[in-house]
Amino acid sequence: MPEPVPPAPPTRVPGGRGLSLLVLSASARSGSWNLKLARLAARAVEANGATVDFATTADFEVPAYDGDAEQADGVPPGAVRFKERLENAQAFVIVAPEYNASMPGGLKNLIDWTSRFRPQPFNERQALVMSASPSMAGGNRGLWALRIPLEHLGARVYPDMFSLAQAHTSFSDDGELADPLLRERFATTVSNFLDLVEAATHYACAKTAWVEYLGERSDPSYDRVQVG
Repeated sequence: MPEPVPPAPPTRVPGGRGLSLLVLSASARSGSWNLKLARLAARAVEANGATVDFATTADFEVPAYDGDAEQADGVPPGAVRFKERLENAQAFVIVAPEYNASMPGGLKNLIDWTSRFRPQPFNERQALVMSASPSMAGGNRGLWALRIPLEHLGARVYPDMFSLAQAHTSFSDDGELADPLLRERFATTVSNFLDLVEAATHYACAKTAWVEYLGERSDPSYDRVQVG
């Protein structure tokens, strides 16, 4: 008898997860490796069944943060647009170059302005950060700097970051990653991140309270209750 043919893996339908992600390139320079990586991330998100809102920081131009200017004129339109795009997404991906072992100043400035809104739009939003650099470190030090303000603002930054080293030799002519192992790792990182976003968005725990039971019988006088 012929060997049974294993079933083909399910094909994700674009938008089939019911998720929308903002994919932001912190570099708008023509030919930027980070812009290429951001476009690759957008394609990977769509291939995994989510929809993409693609942008660069050039879409959200803001002046240097100034508390007096904020008090006089409010938050600038660029930060308003960024806040609205964040709120329309369940998660966001930032692809950022490394400048002097840190994040770009323009990106930090945009985060600072946008954090002034209440409710604060980064809070409890899932995030994935990536970088590309011709260096051997792949811009990874900049991502560690970027995590600090995002996590301080309550964003749930995914533990696995993707840093593309020697980016100037890493892309094939069709814009894909040339190395098969690196391509697989990139695809797995995006897919696993989307699994987490999907679970956090659609399958929140139904339990509304956690109780630490300290005695032989339940007694409100010493039970500690944490409401979800």
